[in-house]
Amino acid sequence: MEAAVASAPFSNTYYYIPPLSFLSRVSISLHPASRRQQQQRHQFFRRCSSSIPFSRGRSCCFASSPEALVAAAVNSALGRGVANKRGGGDGEEKDECGDLKSWMHQNGLPPCKVVLRDRPSLDEKLCSIHYVAASEDLQAGDVAFSVPNSLVVTLDRVLGNETVAELLTTNKLSELACLALYLMYEKKQGKKSFWYPYIRELDRQRGRGQLAVESPLLWSEAELAYLTGSPTQAEIIERADGIKREYDELDTVWFMAGSLFQQYPFDIPTEAFSFEIFKQAFVAVQSCVVHLQKVSLARRFALVPLGPPLLSYRSSCKAMLSAVEGAVELVVDRPYKAGEPIAVWCGPQPNSRLLINYGFVDEDNPYDRLMIKAALNTEDPQYQEKRLVAQRNGKLSMQDFLVQVGKEKEAVSDMLPYLRLGYVSDTSELESVMSSQGPVCPVSPCLERAVLDQLAEYFNKRLALYPTSLSEDELMLSDDKLNPKKRVATQLVRLEKKILHACLEATRDLIAQLPDLTISPCPAPYAPSLK
Repeated sequence: MEAAVASAPFSNTYYYIPPLSFLSRVSISLHPASRRQQQQRHQFFRRCSSSIPFSRGRSCCFASSPEALVAAAVNSALGRGVANKRGGGDGEEKDECGDLKSWMHQNGLPPCKVVLRDRPSLDEKLCSIHYVAASEDLQAGDVAFSVPNSLVVTLDRVLGNETVAELLTTNKLSELACLALYLMYEKKQGKKSFWYPYIRELDRQRGRGQLAVESPLLWSEAELAYLTGSPTQAEIIERADGIKREYDELDTVWFMAGSLFQQYPFDIPTEAFSFEIFKQAFVAVQSCVVHLQKVSLARRFALVPLGPPLLSYRSSCKAMLSAVEGAVELVVDRPYKAGEPIAVWCGPQPNSRLLINYGFVDEDNPYDRLMIKAALNTEDPQYQEKRLVAQRNGKLSMQDFLVQVGKEKEAVSDMLPYLRLGYVSDTSELESVMSSQGPVCPVSPCLERAVLDQLAEYFNKRLALYPTSLSEDELMLSDDKLNPKKRVATQLVRLEKKILHACLEATRDLIAQLPDLTISPCPAPYAPSLK
């Protein structure tokens, strides 16, 4: 029952707005609805009740379950304040609610072996970063902490009914959108919310990872230009569109989720919260959610106080948050000295996802990779025959090839049979070309030269999309005063370029192995495309 960090689906380019803390703009008092709001609510009910399908024999309870998180039932827990250093200030301000860890102990967290420490922010205008460190020397196998389920936010508890939770998560909304909506409503309650100390900690972090850089989903257009040439730019835009689609579906969640509806009967989400506020909350949730294994669908995504982003991520780490009986615990995978930051595994994610999800890049990430999209030419008269041959050999007419760091030569060799298929015109040779392995095509030396030349040209063109060279990247990264966002973006594009240079070198090595370098490449009117 181990947990891998969730890989979230979403986001957009936008100017920086602190996550969740912007909800302070909204009044925290729940007031009676105006006549216009009541009319809109009734219209919304009629529209939803006539359009929501229900399976025969399956009932969905809209009432809040006894386990639903109702802040009023636990207001007595709010006794002391959260330590919070205001952005740019030198002093620390404490209110009556105590710090996060104290609040957790007051509400069931057993004695643990961790402490919260401060790390200065790279941006002097922002408060310092909190992180979880060992409070004593630890050995591999020690339980650092065990957070009871009563302090873990999961979808079944948020929505008050597991059937409704499963219905929502298999439709148009992700778990992250539902969790973000719930935290926005809880934020609106202010100190009345049971989760106030935890939400305040998320406010403090501002969606920043342990490198103190927020996800590029929150960067400005000018800041996104740091990623020029990288396919990550397109991923960010795609995620932005996904977040907007989820925002447009929030009213459906509000209507269907009994616990939310009962607590906030007049607050239609898209009226109570703007898209910008939702986006900030979404990214904040994305930065700290974990994916629990071997639990019900409605509990697989969890927000765990003392978990990310307070824990550092490492691609090479083996420690993972695990669901155990009645709790979520962390067992460390190596010895730690007292005061040392504790790290967990971030899952098998490439650096592009690490940057988008958590705002950092791991220079030693063994899971880093780039994707190359190849496709057979649909105008080829033999397209259908080649498509069937490709399918028989486990490939598609539009095939994605993953180039893993350190395995660039293997990736190039894997692409060769597919590319050769696009060049062959003799039907009798299709199968043999596709199933052949090795650096030299068994059919034609000129065909092999054409394939390798196309690959080399592709890698050169892709490298030319970046405005800087590898040496220029190295020079920028040597500057201690480099803007934090530009630094992490430069780290990413630098690692991408290294993979592309390694692919180009592997291709040139194959060209050098050809028996006759004077042979001209074959003409290729229907060569496959590479993107």
